[in-house]
Amino acid sequence: MAKLTHLDDDGNAVMVDVSDKASTERTATAKGSVFMAAETMALILEGGVKKGDVLSVAQLAGIMGAKRTPDLIPLCHPLVLSSVKVDLTTDADQNAVHITATCKLTGQTGVEMEALCAVSVAALTVYDMCKAVDRGMRIADIRLTHKAGGKSGTFEAE
Repeated sequence: MAKLTHLDDDGNAVMVDVSDKASTERTATAKGSVFMAAETMALILEGGVKKGDVLSVAQLAGIMGAKRTPDLIPLCHPLVLSSVKVDLTTDADQNAVHITATCKLTGQTGVEMEALCAVSVAALTVYDMCKAVDRGMRIADIRLTHKAGGKSGTFEAE
């Protein structure tokens, strides 16, 4: 059975020691969605949200979220990210904003948490900017969809 890496033999929280790991190129992609009322989607598409351009602000927030991951998630290593890409697309048929974030670096540990934080912060920003007109929005399906690099190799979600 796999062992949790952030606990020592006594059950204490520890930051994983990566000093013996090789530096390799590592990437991770995460996805998630914000579902909303049709009227809220129309406001986003028309640029009618009072707080501003929802998609642009959420994109920037997602990038900032990836960069601040070790400040938000205990025991995450501070990383020098070489690339963070956050894409938001609207889906009028589902009344949803779909978010994809991809993080990349060359280093000793992966960037899965950074990609997940980017999606989470972007989704929360969409919610925050639209909550005055739609408190029933639903943030859903935040998940890792791809990871490459490092000893564990490649992961592709089904």
